[in-house]
Amino acid sequence: MCIPLEELSSMTGGSFQSCHIKKLSPAFPQQSTMARRVAVIGAGVSGLSSIKCCLDEDLEPTCFERSNDIGGLWKFTETSKDGMTRVYRSLVTNVCKEMSCYSDFPFQEDYPNFMHQGKFWDYLKEFAEHFDLLKYIRFRTTVCSITKHPDFSETGQWDVVTETEGKQERAVFDAVMVCTGHYLNPCLPLESFPGIHKFKGQILHSQEYKSPEGFQGKRVLVIGLGNTAGDVAVELSRTAAQVLLSTRTGAWVLHRSSAGGYPLTMVITRRWLNFTAQVLPSCVLNWIQERQLNKRLNHENYGLSITKGKKSKFIVNDELPTCILCGTVTMKTSLKEFTETSALFEDGTVEENIDIVIFATGYTFSFPFLEEPLKSLCTKKIFLYKQVFPSNLERTTLAIIGLISLKGSILAGTELQARWATRVFKGLCKIPPSQKLMAEATKKEQLIERGVMKDTSEDKLEFILYLDDLAACIGAKPSIPLLFLKDPRLAWEVFFGPCTPYQYRLVGPGKWDGARNAILTQWDRTLKPLKTRIIPNSTKPTSMSRYLKVWGAPIVFASLLLICKSLGFFFKSVQDNLQDRISPYLISIW
Repeated sequence: MCIPLEELSSMTGGSFQSCHIKKLSPAFPQQSTMARRVAVIGAGVSGLSSIKCCLDEDLEPTCFERSNDIGGLWKFTETSKDGMTRVYRSLVTNVCKEMSCYSDFPFQEDYPNFMHQGKFWDYLKEFAEHFDLLKYIRFRTTVCSITKHPDFSETGQWDVVTETEGKQERAVFDAVMVCTGHYLNPCLPLESFPGIHKFKGQILHSQEYKSPEGFQGKRVLVIGLGNTAGDVAVELSRTAAQVLLSTRTGAWVLHRSSAGGYPLTMVITRRWLNFTAQVLPSCVLNWIQERQLNKRLNHENYGLSITKGKKSKFIVNDELPTCILCGTVTMKTSLKEFTETSALFEDGTVEENIDIVIFATGYTFSFPFLEEPLKSLCTKKIFLYKQVFPSNLERTTLAIIGLISLKGSILAGTELQARWATRVFKGLCKIPPSQKLMAEATKKEQLIERGVMKDTSEDKLEFILYLDDLAACIGAKPSIPLLFLKDPRLAWEVFFGPCTPYQYRLVGPGKWDGARNAILTQWDRTLKPLKTRIIPNSTKPTSMSRYLKVWGAPIVFASLLLICKSLGFFFKSVQDNLQDRISPYLISIW
């Protein structure tokens, strides 16, 4: 359990030197256990929020970015020659703007709800400029190594070696935030596909895909069914002769909009729904979920249904079902074998004259700049406390930011990770000792190896539960009962409305005065970019049906709670009454 502490009245420590040095900086006095200078590795979404969180806590960040600009994978480039994973040209976000913004920096109201990758990068640039973050970033700088300082057990400090234009520098930092993310190394499992080395066509990983140019008239096989695979298959279906989409597992296909045209993520990511999901049995939830998803699209008819025994997974794609319906994308089972020009599938079917194979088979992550055993341990999420702190460090001065899979916006999760981590660095939040964390993680790993426990470390985390957990560590989790007493209008929107990131700026450290207004006006910003055609004399009073659609479920839920509470009092009263009457008889019989 992590414990938020009171703000310290003063900070102690020795003098601090700039990290732009050639020689090793002198260590801080050993009695100082509080971090001051922080190295941030990477200037993507997680890196930018980490820089800002350091500044918010009066820390001194220095960010090292190997490319020449901010944004990480969101900075589009025409090629992938630098080895960095980048977005493809046509990418559109699959989480709406109100759910995927920094918690104290809303998108401009005229930004579309789901935006092109270039527009999202503009937002990151606006964020960096607004909070004056660029001056803390050293571009074209590669981190070569991060090792423990000789007196790490006393100071928690790290030696960081970097390289800029062939010139190496070394500096000492009190803490390190690793923000390199998931998408480092393309996973290209060629050995899992017999005959692949005989295949004479072109083989690509989706990391190399940028645009449909060069695929005209080709027969393309896409392997995998994640968000990228779906996007690539749909885009290529407009220019390629035929697109085949092979999947072992299947997937539930979600649309960006829900019933009524509202952004789906704003409709389904709500506290009252999360509360209901915790109460209902999983079998009931799965039944409701499958019923709703198949109501809009019969996944079995489209070859998309989840293979028996496989975990459910979801992708967001508005056009894939239409492409399948029109025949421009053909769903195929798991691939069994390649020949020189064709592909044999598990169901016995064969597709001839394949020109290009695109492996949309994901990525592996690694930390080549860390030393062993820390390097290996950080690749096992089971050994990362709350997906952030390595369990084996006696000093909690290194944090992994952004190595999470969430059922929602990764940006919102990484920001809270950074807020928590910086307060741990300062000594304002405590986490359990490393001996206890290692013992718990090792025991869990052994149970998984023996098959006693399922390994859920790679599963997507529940958005609200995870963010609430981190927010509670720093004292930023909103209290719903207290809100209903102090501000019923806001409380209603917080509990029954979308769980937007602004909720974690209402109270506690990092409280933002604009959070309340941001929550109460979030639907205005959602509808604003849609109001581009105003029809004269079309204003009509809102119908009762619309009110029922928007507020019906919350009202029913609140009513059920009241009824259950009333029934609880009723049954307790009856039980007490019966007990008073029956007890004497039981005593006499005994």
